Amino acid sequence: MNSRPNLSAPNLELVARFEKRFGDSPRLVQAPGRVNLIGEHTDYNEGFVLPAAIAFNTQIAIAKRNDRSLVIFSENYSEHCEFDLDHLPASRRGHWSDYVVGVVGLLAHRLGALSGANLLIHGDVPHGAGLSSSASLEVAVCLALLGISGEELEGAAVARLCQQAENEFVGARCGIMDQFVCVHGQKDRALQLDCRSLEYRLLPVPPEARMVICNTMVRHSLAAGEYNQRREECEAAARYFTERLPMVRALRDVTMENFVELGGQLPEQIQKRARHVISEDARVLEAAEALTSKDLALFGKLMTDSHASLRDDFQVSCEELDLMVQLAKQSDGVYGARMTGGGFGGCAIALVQADQVERFKTTIAAEYERATGHAPELYVSSAATGAGILF
Repeated sequence: MNSRPNLSAPNLELVARFEKRFGDSPRLVQAPGRVNLIGEHTDYNEGFVLPAAIAFNTQIAIAKRNDRSLVIFSENYSEHCEFDLDHLPASRRGHWSDYVVGVVGLLAHRLGALSGANLLIHGDVPHGAGLSSSASLEVAVCLALLGISGEELEGAAVARLCQQAENEFVGARCGIMDQFVCVHGQKDRALQLDCRSLEYRLLPVPPEARMVICNTMVRHSLAAGEYNQRREECEAAARYFTERLPMVRALRDVTMENFVELGGQLPEQIQKRARHVISEDARVLEAAEALTSKDLALFGKLMTDSHASLRDDFQVSCEELDLMVQLAKQSDGVYGARMTGGGFGGCAIALVQADQVERFKTTIAAEYERATGHAPELYVSSAATGAGILF
């Protein structure tokens, strides 16, 4: 995690708004969102991923209270919430505050009684876009409470705690990727992560390439339920292979040779899910080597192959994402493009030659809106620094 003493004008404005609302001087923490370059739906299969933190963040200003209340104001929702730390909700409410309460409850269980606090939350990670606004919020809350408690947790422990909060309290069965890269991301680096061991390495993103995130502005309502269903289907496939290959603990352990030899007895839909995960893990490892050797043409091809697998085998794309990826692939200066995130809407990621970015944005925006009637949002981001205490 990182410490960043230099404050921008927006940082100082958030501090000033906190002081006006709560009459106290706060500490300030920040945690980024993320974009996944390749390795989708592999993290909860104990596989490999290659994400990067992005220059969109959740910021929290926080100060202690003298009582046992947790008072939260979200500027994004213009909403005030208050909780008694001795009687936190036992179950989710289906509200944005669930992400806060889930983290607070686990942190209190781990550290003992927490101090009451005032929190002012402001974020610019687009919601519902597959850019991990939830992980950004969870990690920021965790760091903010650790900061005023005078406690520390190692970065992987922070990521695991926040993942557990989302799994067990919020009810989204996500893997570790989002929270991990939110904590460990570094400027101008992508992060190759082994989601079983949590070993990782940071890989330079060549300066001649830019990450252009293409928000379809569409989010289909079935996404959350379908995500959990895909995880159940992957677990069913893993159990099948474990019965035949005792060394298999998760789909990460199944080779394509194993799949070809034994997978034919699986139901067709489960076959497809397994084939995606097994092939995607292999693509991540190949993509990491391509990035290391600056072979952006190969990296782009692997992105394109990943999207086809997500569309056809994992079946988590949608018409708008497929269109966005197709438009991107047809554009000059594009190495590759794919959907990113859980699917069923949200964003695509394109890797674009730096000198072609402005033309790409103009062309894609016009063509996508003409075809769908939706004006997309396009964000250009370098790989960014992970979560940290600003002061």
